[in-house]
Amino acid sequence: MQVQERTQIKISRLESADGIVIKQVLAGHQEAFEILVCRYQKPLFNFICHYVGNYDLACDITQNVFVQLFISLPTLRTEKPLKSWLYQVARNRCLDELRRRSATPFSLLERVDDDEELSPLAILQDTNPLPEEISERQEVQRILRQAIDGLPSKYRAVVLLRYAGQLSFSEIGAVLHMPEATAKTYFQRARPLLRAALILPLSVAF
Repeated sequence: MQVQERTQIKISRLESADGIVIKQVLAGHQEAFEILVCRYQKPLFNFICHYVGNYDLACDITQNVFVQLFISLPTLRTEKPLKSWLYQVARNRCLDELRRRSATPFSLLERVDDDEELSPLAILQDTNPLPEEISERQEVQRILRQAIDGLPSKYRAVVLLRYAGQLSFSEIGAVLHMPEATAKTYFQRARPLLRAALILPLSVAF
């Protein structure tokens, strides 16, 4: 009976809104913090890894984001979306690291289901490529990184949050402190710029 009750409590916490889980942590239920980690660790890491282009650095930044979350819990406004707060902190950490390293590498953007358009890398989805295909893809990755790096910074941030972070435009607006309509406009303006930057190099390369 006790095992069943504990299981029900655990399920209830997993289904709870972020604000409720935060209140549970502050009430002394430290294990509830694991729910927040499980809920956001993977998407946050994916976003950070794409942003900085370095696996080990992304691991460190992700850990630091959750450390900052734990420290900040007493002062967080539980009625505000935690997801936007986490991505804002993650982006700031990424920018700090990139400035410190005096470089801005961007890794491969994965395909993300999108009602409007597939990721620019939808062509790279074969899981069993031939050796010559691997070589071609490495060249495409290099060209894509250059194309993304060439985007205006305000567009680049929206593209990464949309594709790598899988955030909605309203969430992107919250992270970047801009109206949702502006985030959507930046995204729409970035797509033709990215496409144009890719077409000519790809046609020359292949």
